Amino acid sequence: SLTSNVPTVTLHPQYAQQPISRTNTSVDSKSFTEQATMANQSVDIITKVLEHSAKLVEEKVDAQLSKLNEMDEDDLERLKEKRLEALKKAQKQKQEWLSKGHGEYREISSEKDFFSEVKDSKNVVCHFYKNSTFRCKILDKHLAILAKKHVETKFIKLNVEKAPFLTERLRIKVIPTMALLLDGKTKDYVVGFSDLGNTDEFSTEMLEWRLGCADVINYSGNLMEPPTMTKRSGTKFTKVEKKTIRGGGYDSDSDSEDD
Repeated sequence: SLTSNVPTVTLHPQYAQQPISRTNTSVDSKSFTEQATMANQSVDIITKVLEHSAKLVEEKVDAQLSKLNEMDEDDLERLKEKRLEALKKAQKQKQEWLSKGHGEYREISSEKDFFSEVKDSKNVVCHFYKNSTFRCKILDKHLAILAKKHVETKFIKLNVEKAPFLTERLRIKVIPTMALLLDGKTKDYVVGFSDLGNTDEFSTEMLEWRLGCADVINYSGNLMEPPTMTKRSGTKFTKVEKKTIRGGGYDSDSDSEDD
């Protein structure tokens, strides 16, 4: 028989025809569709939230306008008098602060003056300084600006060499140090410049933020994060290192060449 003499040929598996798989293509298409659907749903949710917020604001404004429209002349006059009274009260409070030495950055001459100044005001920032420490002069510049801006707080400075008892009592070892006081009690300290970016070139806004964190001034910014520090080209950021001042028991944040 002819058929019995034909040899059987078996293809190697790698040469055998393989069926074309479309599984991956199907999965990729399905995944893309799901992502697109989720993205559309997220956009829809955000849009609805924004629309709801805008509606609430609009309703609040409409209510206020409606209330104003319903007011007669007597109501408007009473509202005017109420606002005028609030302005008079605020002005009276400001004058009282100014009469107690607020609104300017002043030096006090003794420990006795410190206690009377602190007793006289609710919010006090006291800079303990030393003439030979140049970083104290840097701090002076910023405190003078803030004293004029924040009239609600008293800003003073005291030479540590004239207040040995007080500096020992408050455990002040590093110069400069700011004691932040509320209702006659020390609430916080700003020691050196470590809380101010650890640089001599910190901004007034940075110091203002730090004082705001201690509630010693009325701060209107965001307390959750310090203000952005703008780094100018060529700006030197000085690493603060403590060392003992010659002839005294205090540490200074000044560099060695300033001794």
